[in-house]
Amino acid sequence: MHLLILGLGYSAGRIADAARTAGFAITAVRSRPAPDVLTLNSPELPDAIASATHILSSVPPAPDGSDPVLAAHGAALAGAPARWIGYLSSTGVYGDAGGAWVDETAPRQGRRAGRNLADEQWEALHPQARVFRLPGIYGPGRSALDRLLVGPVARIAKPGHVFSRIHVDDIAAAVLASTQGGPPGLYNIADDLPAPGEAVTAAAARMLGQEPAPLQSLAEATLSPMGRAFYAECRRVANGRMKRQLGVSLLYPDYHAGLYACLKEMRS
Repeated sequence: MHLLILGLGYSAGRIADAARTAGFAITAVRSRPAPDVLTLNSPELPDAIASATHILSSVPPAPDGSDPVLAAHGAALAGAPARWIGYLSSTGVYGDAGGAWVDETAPRQGRRAGRNLADEQWEALHPQARVFRLPGIYGPGRSALDRLLVGPVARIAKPGHVFSRIHVDDIAAAVLASTQGGPPGLYNIADDLPAPGEAVTAAAARMLGQEPAPLQSLAEATLSPMGRAFYAECRRVANGRMKRQLGVSLLYPDYHAGLYACLKEMRS
């Protein structure tokens, strides 16, 4: 089994580690040249696409909205003999749901047109394509715990505002489960407990023995335009299809379990 990974970032790196443990040979593609790593312009890449049994892209759309992987190698990927193709997308494609639950049947109406288009293009690219829609990703080195160790983290109270999240190792487990069974199509990869961001920050602070910062309103908060846009959307991401069709049992079904695991790894 040979897994070609296009874009070896945080989540894809954990997927690569899990795949190696499962017996996959890994070929990695990154934006910058490095030993034993290809780039999208490497002359060896077309052969790697043609020979891989499994192909995964985690490359997000470019600032102009185009997908760099599809722009460079879309035709080759569409005709690839691979028996499995995956793409790491975002639950942002759902846009604002007013706090309602959304599953894979919900329309693509996110505020980022390029992300919506890439999600659609990868779904239609290949008969064996799987699109994994990810919410807020956290894990070792990238959690509320790590942010609090750097400095104070604001806790913003917006009544009714929740969002979903997923531990990076549950992403890896779900993607690997998909390589072993389950049909092509769309999959939400999320935990069981959508929750306010301020609750996650408070839980992390208590784990570190800190007093949680006082709540402040959205009007009082100093946020970037991107941060403020985050609070304009509210949805709960349903993960039933992931559990039913991939047989996934979450390692960290809620942020309490996930943060505790991060804390243990941080202190080991």
